[in-house]
This record gives sequence, structure tokens and C-alpha cells, in this order.
Amino acid sequence: MKTYMIWNNKGGVGKSYLTFQIASEYAKQNPTKQIVVIDMCPQANSSVMLLGGVNQGYSNLKQLHQRVNPNSNPKSIAGYINERIMSPYQNPFKGTGYLTDVYQLNNQIPSNLSLVAGDQNLELQAHQIEGATRTGPFDAWRYVHLWISDLIADIRNFYNQKDVTVFIDSNPSFSIYTTIALAATDSLLIPFTADGSSLMAIQSLINLVYGHSIPGLPQSTYFQNSNTYRMTVPKIYMYIGNRLTQSNNNSATGFKNIVLHITDEIYQLWQNNSSVFEIHPNGANTPNNKSSFKNMFLYEVNDANTASVYSSVMGIPLSKVTAGPQKNMNGKRVTINQTQLDKQVPNIENLVKNLI
Repeated sequence: MKTYMIWNNKGGVGKSYLTFQIASEYAKQNPTKQIVVIDMCPQANSSVMLLGGVNQGYSNLKQLHQRVNPNSNPKSIAGYINERIMSPYQNPFKGTGYLTDVYQLNNQIPSNLSLVAGDQNLELQAHQIEGATRTGPFDAWRYVHLWISDLIADIRNFYNQKDVTVFIDSNPSFSIYTTIALAATDSLLIPFTADGSSLMAIQSLINLVYGHSIPGLPQSTYFQNSNTYRMTVPKIYMYIGNRLTQSNNNSATGFKNIVLHITDEIYQLWQNNSSVFEIHPNGANTPNNKSSFKNMFLYEVNDANTASVYSSVMGIPLSKVTAGPQKNMNGKRVTINQTQLDKQVPNIENLVKNLI
């Protein structure tokens, strides 16, 4: 019964790719659990991958976006948000109507994984969501920030006795639909790439979510209101170096300084407020220096090059990709190198084994 959110306050760090790989692998490793992906990004990239990749996935997503009749909602996150705009301060208990059984559309995905599909119209709904926080009862902000929690509660009730684990893909900004997702999240997975903009994005994330503001600047409304209404903020579970080169101990020499700076930034947060981190696995000793902190909270995912691209374009999790010549990928024949799979597949498997 856990909800993970994959988020950083910038694009290009591989949030959707990691959501696709992590959720698929988690479902494979935990066949008795029900896995749910909620795609809160208007670009809907993780939905496309899960639903079959660039060609099949887009076609399937388009079908989910179609309304059965003029009075119905699309079977997507935007459909659910429409439901909540009509009932902003009372749960209508209709969240499960927006679930899609992914295996029925893409048999490469484990049968115990379902999806609330992404939708570009989520961007258009932002002002309506914002508006609902300013009207109605005095604590309207709190009610609106329970929308995704209500959706998850509906889903868990639907699956009854099954253990449900949720993964939320997110928008690369601090929008209202990002904050309503954060409000429903237990544990935060923070992907980054080894560049200066990732460092700035993580600094921004720490300021926005945990209230460690830059001197002279106010704390975010999200942080202030979470405190006012005694709503929990997600704990940092892991920060994930994504698409780092495979050479030189998993990161090229030119990238190492950025990785060190990012670690310094997150470690400083740990030193100032360790309560916003989630110790794992259960029973593990609390880190007492930077080295043990990195061992617990830092994970690096290497790029499998052609295999990674093929996996995402075709909607096939890496664990099911085979080496050798493959059928057309967007009109091109490709060859998957076994050495790429030998590095990347265990890499993703071990990351998922670190999740509860």
C-alpha cells in the first residue's frame, strides 16, 4: 500500500522512461500485487510506452481519449479531473471508471498492471483546478489537494484485499496538477542527469517541497498550506542518476563533479532535516556519513543505448527485449547488443528490489 512519484522540477531527466521501466519491472517482481500507474503528465509519454509504444501506444491512447457520448468523460486522468471539477469538495467515488487494464492492449506488460492514462487536456484544466482552491469552503485548497488521494483510495477499494502499489508519473514543473499529485505521494523518486540544470532543478525541488527557501524569497504556497492543513509531504526515497555513461565507474569524468554537487545539495538537506527522507529497507541503520547516505539514497541507471530506445518506442520493458536483429522500429531495422542488455536489465532489476 505505497505510492511513489517520479518527479524532478525539469524535463529531460527520463521521468516517463523510468516510470515505464520501474512499474513494469515492479509488476513482474511482485505478481501478487496490483500495480497502478497514474500519468499526471500532459505529454502522456509513460502512457504511450505502456500502451504499446510510439505507433500502437498512440493509437490506444487516442481511443481512451474519445468520449463514448457527449456527456461522458474520456478514460484518462483528464476525465477524472473533469469529474472532480464538477464535485470539487466531495469524493464522487468514480475513480475506478478511469482505469485501463494495460495487458489487454499491450501483452508485453504484466497482467497485474493498470493505468490511469495521461491526457494533454490536463494542461487546459489547470486554471479550473486552481479556481477550485480559491472558492468554496475555507479549506478548499486542502479538499482539492485530496483529489488524487481520493482516486487512489477508490482504486484500492476496487481491488479490495489486494496489495496495491501506485507509481505516479509527473509533469516537469511545479504546476497545480503536480502539487495535487505530491499531496497523494508517500515516497519521492528524483531522477537527474549529470548536468548543471539538474543541480538547479534539485535545489528548486528542495525549496518548493520542503520549505528550504533561498534567503529573501518566500516559501512555496504548497509547503505553507501543507503545514497549515497538516498534510504530509512525500519523503525522499531515492535520487536516481539517469542515463549516465557506462564507462569509468558508471559516470564519465566530466560528469562526476555534477553528481558530487547534487549529492552535496541533497546531503545538506539530510543534515538539516533528516525526517524528510525515508530510511530503507526496513531495519536498515540510519546513515551517519556521506558515504553511507549515498549507499542508501543514490542509485545510478546506465543508458542501454539502442536497447533503451527500442524498449520505449516499441512499448516492451527492457527485461523482455531480446538481443539480435529486431523487426522494424519506425521503419528501421535495428540490432540489439547483448552487452547493453547485460548491463541495463540487472540495473533496473536491482533498482526495483530496493523499493518496498
